[in-house]
Amino acid sequence: MNDDKQVRIDKWLWAARFYKTRTLAANAVTNGRVKLNGARIKPSKQLRLNDKLISQSAPYSWDIQVTSLAERRVSAVLAKTMYEESVESQTIRAELTELLKLEKKRNIPIQKGRPTKRDRKQIIRFKQKDS
Repeated sequence: MNDDKQVRIDKWLWAARFYKTRTLAANAVTNGRVKLNGARIKPSKQLRLNDKLISQSAPYSWDIQVTSLAERRVSAVLAKTMYEESVESQTIRAELTELLKLEKKRNIPIQKGRPTKRDRKQIIRFKQKDS
């Protein structure tokens, strides 16, 4: 990890494991889902220590401060040490995660595959009622 120089933002997002590929990181920056110090930027923008990033990846959002720089991808354990996430951001993401879990449990599973003979008969009856 290099703490003494600047790094392209798309490289850093990839190295810090926010995105699986550097291309995905560059596309996120280009599409405005990543903001540096509150402003829209280009993927080639140089990132410095203590810069504030807001990264939005549906449905989650991270509000982080850069604590270390790296141009190469590092392990997940080291990647978590490259930034500090605000407490508000952590609580919002935790609440959203719980909400999504509850919503997933509440949804009725959809049948996959071809309809059975009984289902086909119900469909035919339903269509005949309309005409």
